[in-house]
Amino acid sequence: MTDVEIDETACCGYGNCLVAAPEVFDLHTDTGIAFLRPGRPREVDRLAVREAAADCPARAITVRG
Repeated sequence: MTDVEIDETACCGYGNCLVAAPEVFDLHTDTGIAFLRPGRPREVDRLAVREAAADCPARAITVRG
């Protein structure tokens, strides 16, 4: 399984992660900060999560595995 971490202090709410992997990421409606959807990511999400991390202008997403 892929281990994903979002640095909430670095996230600027651009939403690129949501575009790349909408089944994995969402944005808090009050803060605009990204978070992982419950039960995610799964193995099937691996490529989308890596794309989301690469597309994050704030480099707020770390992927291990």
